[in-house]
Amino acid sequence: MIIAIIDGYTDEPAGLGVPPYLGIYPRYAYGAIKKANKNAQVFYLTIDDLRFTYEGEQGIKTRNKTPNVLKTKEILEKADIIIYIGGLHTPGKYLSAVPSQVEEVAKFIKHLKCIKILGGPAFMGSAHGGGTKISSKELMLAQTVFDHIVYGDLEAFLYDFFKNPKEADPLRFRTYEELKDYALLGAEVVRQFPDYPHFVIVEIETQRGCPKAAGIGGCSFCTEPVRYKTIEDRPIKDIIEEIQILYNLGVRHFRIGRQSCIFSYMAKPNDRVPIPNPKALEDLFRGIRDAAPLIKTLHVDNANPAIIANYPKESIKIAKAIIKYGTPGNVVAFGLETADPKVAKLNNLNSTPDEAYEAVKILNDVGAKRGYNGMPWLLPGINILFGLPGETKKTYELTYEFLKRILDDGLLVRRINIRQVVVFPGTPLWHMREKVKIEKHKKLIQHYKYKIRHEIDYPMLKRLVPVGTILREVRAEVFDNGLTYGRQIGSYPLIVGIPKEIELNKLYNVVIVGHGFRSITGIPIPVNINIESSKVLSYLPGLGKKRIIRILAQRPFKNKEEFLKMLDPREREFYEKIIKI
Repeated sequence: MIIAIIDGYTDEPAGLGVPPYLGIYPRYAYGAIKKANKNAQVFYLTIDDLRFTYEGEQGIKTRNKTPNVLKTKEILEKADIIIYIGGLHTPGKYLSAVPSQVEEVAKFIKHLKCIKILGGPAFMGSAHGGGTKISSKELMLAQTVFDHIVYGDLEAFLYDFFKNPKEADPLRFRTYEELKDYALLGAEVVRQFPDYPHFVIVEIETQRGCPKAAGIGGCSFCTEPVRYKTIEDRPIKDIIEEIQILYNLGVRHFRIGRQSCIFSYMAKPNDRVPIPNPKALEDLFRGIRDAAPLIKTLHVDNANPAIIANYPKESIKIAKAIIKYGTPGNVVAFGLETADPKVAKLNNLNSTPDEAYEAVKILNDVGAKRGYNGMPWLLPGINILFGLPGETKKTYELTYEFLKRILDDGLLVRRINIRQVVVFPGTPLWHMREKVKIEKHKKLIQHYKYKIRHEIDYPMLKRLVPVGTILREVRAEVFDNGLTYGRQIGSYPLIVGIPKEIELNKLYNVVIVGHGFRSITGIPIPVNINIESSKVLSYLPGLGKKRIIRILAQRPFKNKEEFLKMLDPREREFYEKIIKI
């Protein structure tokens, strides 16, 4: 039996599966099939494999491995079963991979004569834009293309389906006891991932459901408590065992990201704000390090700032454990969404502005020190959501003022993520959808997004990575108009624009020479002064046009000292570190 898993990539509130991140769904699906039928031939394909095969997608040059067109066609045409995994609930900007939607994959596979199964969060639709733009057409199309649409856990359905198709229930959810075998058997699918082995970062599940939602209900817009009604904490030993298997397969980058709040892992329920459990997090991260001692990236994702603000002692212990066993450049994303208390109350949001500010301050105190890769060890990120019911012009002003306060007080945040609310069926917001403000406040949203990017993001980036900062192991990923774009591997890494084309899928140390609103400009080091172009030299700090003309005229320099004599004494120390002759 031949089975093809097509990864259309997933992005949802508590999980990411867009390359170079390998999400949970393909791994669990692969493992469930293998447990049910160890002799099945299971092939992992990505939507980019299909794009390149059927449309000659040129963007494939950003990938670590070029798809084999003949192999992709052969797999699909011979497949007895095709499983498509997708679902875009929290859309963002992607560098080298773009998530697909049902309409796209349908045109590639609808003609194939085999059983077709849809899994992941795609059954709820995908976000086409802000507001109520969840396409009913997309969901109706799915019903005509796929023989089975899984509304529960794909891995539970697949295991049952391969044991006895007639008894497979598309609404069934698995337990963590069931998941253990699926996760361990499914780890080997990483070998088929295009960024394997050097650049893949594997998303690891620790918890599902929302602790706050279990107490007083979830945020109005969030799909996590819609899918998972209760809170489940995955056993520490199971997490460590999965990571150890992946580590033994050559994986060196991990994100403990599949949860709504890392500070809530094994927390004690307590209505709105669970009581954190520092010992559980210490045991988890220490165990990961013991199992994977030469790990290169160990990062996390989401956190509820209300927990950090209300339980600072426990939260500081957790943050210190994450730093002790983790790696620098780590980010915890805070779901503030708005700084307007009235809107927050109406939409049952996680935290107040005062709690979010206090949490930002606490993480700065603990984690703002710069680490060995050039980035601070552990910083907050802030999620802002425009268009929520109850918003007025004052709402946008309050949110801007909150962010400005952080900037003015000398604090750091790694990133400010501004999205427009998307209304999904089943969420509380679905019943308030006529009150969503996307269209009504379109100009306000554009104005304040521009204002935040120019007046907050830009100076914040200059503070975060000043000119002269050296970022280590930046992966070159994409060519675009004579530029190369790259980033470090981790949670929410900074995009670095390099003003020349360099070999892709290699790691470079870069010196930061300029800033944009959400990205930075860097030059790979060491810089060979004798052969580097005048364009690249023009980006280096302090040289100026006249000095660059002198440099070009006097090249080649015999040694470093000959070049350094052209510089002021205060510049020599910097250039001593970044140039070669």
